[in-house]
Amino acid sequence: MLNLWSLPPEEVYERLGSGPAGLEIGEAARRLEQYGPNELPAPEARSLALRLLDQVTHLMAVLLWLAGALAFLAGMPELGWAIWAVVVINAVFSFWQNYRAERALDSLRRVLPQKVRVLRQGFPRVIAARELVPGDLMVLEEGDRVCADSRLVWAESLQLDVSVLTGESMPVAREALAAEPRALVPVRAGQALQAGESPTRERVHAAEIRNLVLSGSSVVAGRGQAIAYATGARTEFGQVARLTTSVARERSSLELQIDELVRRLTFLSLGIGLLVFALAYQVVGLGLLESALFAIGIIVANVPEGFLPTVTLSLAVAVQRMARRQALVRRLSAVETLSATTVICTDKTGTLTQGCMALESLWLPAAGEVERADPLLTGAVLASNARLVDQVAIGDPTEVALLEAAQRLGLEIAASRLREAPFDSRRRLMSVVVEGLRLGLPPAPQLALTKGAPLEVLRRCNRVLLEEGVVVLQADARARIESAAAELSERALRVLALAARPGEGLDQLTPQALEQELVFMGLLGLHDPPRSEVPGAIERCHRAGLRITMVTGDAGPTARAIARQIGLEPGRTLTGDELEHLSQAQLLALLHSVPELLFARVLPEQKLRLVRAYQELGEVVAVTGDGVNDAPALKAANIGIAMGRKGTDVAREASDVVLTDDNFATLVSAIEEGRTVYANIRKFLTYVLSSNVPEMLPFLFMVGLKIPPALNILQILAVDLGTDMVPALALGSEPPEPDQMDRPPRPREQAMLDGKLLLRTYAFLGMLEGAAAMLAFAAVWWSHGYGLSELQAVTSSLLQHTAPRELELVLRQSTTLALATIIACQLGNVLACRSESRIGGAWWRNRLLLAGMALEGLALLALTHLPGWQRVFQTAPLSGWQWLSLLIWPPVMVLADAAAKRLRLI
Repeated sequence: MLNLWSLPPEEVYERLGSGPAGLEIGEAARRLEQYGPNELPAPEARSLALRLLDQVTHLMAVLLWLAGALAFLAGMPELGWAIWAVVVINAVFSFWQNYRAERALDSLRRVLPQKVRVLRQGFPRVIAARELVPGDLMVLEEGDRVCADSRLVWAESLQLDVSVLTGESMPVAREALAAEPRALVPVRAGQALQAGESPTRERVHAAEIRNLVLSGSSVVAGRGQAIAYATGARTEFGQVARLTTSVARERSSLELQIDELVRRLTFLSLGIGLLVFALAYQVVGLGLLESALFAIGIIVANVPEGFLPTVTLSLAVAVQRMARRQALVRRLSAVETLSATTVICTDKTGTLTQGCMALESLWLPAAGEVERADPLLTGAVLASNARLVDQVAIGDPTEVALLEAAQRLGLEIAASRLREAPFDSRRRLMSVVVEGLRLGLPPAPQLALTKGAPLEVLRRCNRVLLEEGVVVLQADARARIESAAAELSERALRVLALAARPGEGLDQLTPQALEQELVFMGLLGLHDPPRSEVPGAIERCHRAGLRITMVTGDAGPTARAIARQIGLEPGRTLTGDELEHLSQAQLLALLHSVPELLFARVLPEQKLRLVRAYQELGEVVAVTGDGVNDAPALKAANIGIAMGRKGTDVAREASDVVLTDDNFATLVSAIEEGRTVYANIRKFLTYVLSSNVPEMLPFLFMVGLKIPPALNILQILAVDLGTDMVPALALGSEPPEPDQMDRPPRPREQAMLDGKLLLRTYAFLGMLEGAAAMLAFAAVWWSHGYGLSELQAVTSSLLQHTAPRELELVLRQSTTLALATIIACQLGNVLACRSESRIGGAWWRNRLLLAGMALEGLALLALTHLPGWQRVFQTAPLSGWQWLSLLIWPPVMVLADAAAKRLRLI
């Protein structure tokens, strides 16, 4: 680095082949080719082979591998190969869905690449961070993520968060002055700077040098310009990043819940299988191998083989649908958290409103509201950082509105800026010092201009500009200004105040000293209309049982006026100062008792306190934010949601979801998608587990009534591993239900497989299918003249395979009809499972569902008519009346489910 920190800015430019105007365009392109993109090498990913191996070695897969091995030992290789084939097919499908989901997330992240502002050929430009090269002159502002190791050449009240490099939690000040030459030692990940170390020691960390800004740090306050000297893997952060690749990722709550569910279902299946083995061997008197085969069948029947692929498919589909609706998911597990959200803490500007400011009112102490006030508007524009680039105003929306208003009026605004005290959220002010300007004030070498929140500006004023000139600010004039600011706020205007201070030597004062003894000049009211779609989104939130709390840095009257326009009815409005004076017990009581609240003039730590208080009450909190000061609340929230257009790099890094259109309505749509994912997983479980009952009942009847089993093991597998798979996956990709947002949020602790789902699955749908299957089995025997006693008499010979061939054919036909009845019931069941509460729905819109139902029908035809399939699955062709009987069961399942829902039995 050639000790750049010890050189003055002029020599730094010379060393790096740059200048105050930045690099030439051609030179920047040449350096990009020479040094490569400004990005870290991708961390070494787990190989595709190992990731595929993960899919065949989880608990559920291991159980199926063992079941297949037992089938081989029992002399049924066809069964063993069938089970193993299902393990492999599921593994490949899960692997492919996981791979697609990861690729989709990567592509979505590339939609919002990090940007950086630079000067090139003297003009400000916004480029992708990966295109930054050594020698580029970066322009740094609050909220920016520093993306290259750089040397400051100019700074104004600049403060950085360097915790990612040093572990230091507090912001550190940075300046552009040359530092003492010392040797560098590398920064280590998480290595805090030692308290009490001598500042004159010979060796120093790069993060300690006050004129260096390092990649990975972020701008907390102030502004600056810095020239890049190291990019990509050559940065200090690049060295740290190498150490982080070995850190294991913490598992999400969704992954933990799925693991627990898989574990429960697997052990449940194993337990039932062992019980069946014991009953078959000890009670029924079957042989050891036959008992083992029945146990294998029951185990396989109870294992939901398609569960993991369906979860992945549901998440992947949801992520893609959310992307189409302008919500980019940065963490896959965030989709599930959205489903449990109960409270939304939203900011106002740009989220509930359009973020397109327009100057609507000018107010002067001498004349009140006026059509034109050139000195007031000129001063406000000079106290801003918005600028024209190719005749287009860019910058903060509020300041852009001021600049555009000055352009429309044809104002010539030019003054030499000597000093800037940047805006920060605590002072709620920004100030500049210029020369060569009067604005109707007494002549002076320099003029300080302060713009910000009216009350903050007013309390620093002791004089006011009237028609007769500058006079002392009396109490009645102060009250009149406060009243005017409140009146403008009640009209839903964002109100700014401007004050000035003529004098000399002002550029040498600290911000605190500079912003005293000011002359009040006037008020500016800017209108930011609500988004047209927000009132509808607010109404959807109310129907969905979501509480909305507006948390804004704007004035209370302005926020209340906007709230009324969008349909929010806050039960109480508090300012940040009032919030500060509430004890924790009082705050918790307030949040618990008042459904909707409005907090105005809130500081970052107060917003964080609100989030944690809601969480202490058991709420699942979603927080929106766009600035660097929102990052702590975004990180603390259960789901952090950053703005893609006006959001800072720091806010996006702290978030789980990024809204590319900065729209509150998009957030509500994302919550709907999160609820849909959770609902779809439950639909899948209901569908696949309900067929377990008719698969287990034949064995229970065999044990209890001493009759042949109504299904054989391969027929059970034909349902679980064949006909059910595609319809089950289709349920995992169902679109949101029309009334998805008319229901209250689910409790976060609610298990996927809760009592309500178990009751509906096993006690109702499963028993209905089981009764239908046993009725079909009995009907075939009755049609051949066999009642219960006659059937019991031939059971022993059928189980020992010594019965006459005619009797064997009747058994085949009876089990075939029982199998066909289960498949027919599942055709109705898949329609019933499309909702836990609704009746009907446009099932034809889900193409995968249509395909699954068609495949079920084709599989049934193959099972009953293809000789090869008949031989493997021991099936027989069905007669005309038997085919007709199958037409009854799909509508029976749908109608029975509809009746139970209407009567609220399930």
